[in-house]
Amino acid sequence: MLTFPEIDPIIFALGPLKLRWYGLMYAVGFLGFWWLGRIHAKKVHTVAQPDDVGDILFYGMLGVILGGRIGSVLFYNFSYFLENPLYLFKIWEGGMSFHGGLLGVIVALWIYQRSKGYGFLRLCDFVAPMVPIGLGAGRVGNFINGELWGRATDVPWAMVFPHADNLPRHPSQLYQAMLEGLALFIILWLFAQKPRPVGAVCGLFVLLYGIFRFIVEFVREPDASTIDWLTRGQLLSIPMIVVGIVTIWLAYNKFAMPKSKP
Repeated sequence: MLTFPEIDPIIFALGPLKLRWYGLMYAVGFLGFWWLGRIHAKKVHTVAQPDDVGDILFYGMLGVILGGRIGSVLFYNFSYFLENPLYLFKIWEGGMSFHGGLLGVIVALWIYQRSKGYGFLRLCDFVAPMVPIGLGAGRVGNFINGELWGRATDVPWAMVFPHADNLPRHPSQLYQAMLEGLALFIILWLFAQKPRPVGAVCGLFVLLYGIFRFIVEFVREPDASTIDWLTRGQLLSIPMIVVGIVTIWLAYNKFAMPKSKP
């Protein structure tokens, strides 16, 4: 059994101002998106220009924060929300949902592309390779906070999380950081280096995230079980797997190759 590295979630405080590791991880994700996005936008087969990346990031940030919070409340704390509607606005109490954040980003990108005429799927193809940076950083933030731990286990690398109990548990946050962050980034970044049919890159993102999340849920302490052994996270991932498969099939059978930028 490994010792959990108890790290103060607050990096430093200046009076009422506190810089937290979790907030820093969000900043890492957003800055990583901006930096890599400008590099990615220089390719002739991508839809965006380097100067567009800042605007895309702004819309994406709104989608992540608003969608992530609303999704967390509605997907995982709906009964509590019905009793305490103001809980939705108590963001300082924590609670963000990836699936809610994804829906929020989809809405934000749809709004943004309408003003540019990019085409929704082409914009999603551009955005998808940079998203895993934020996902991986967020999971590292979860680990530092000692939250969203895994199930009890006897594997040699198990840890006792101070906010859980005295049982050794899977460090599932690190599993997710490696799969949803590092592995997903490498696969998508390499895949997107060459022109692909419209929808192929974002379809691959949705498919692989759904698969990775479904797998990790077997060792992650479930938020709620709904149907027998299926966790809430797995139920939300199944539609992603289906949508990813359908989108990739349509990309290679129905959609066209992207046009080069002038």
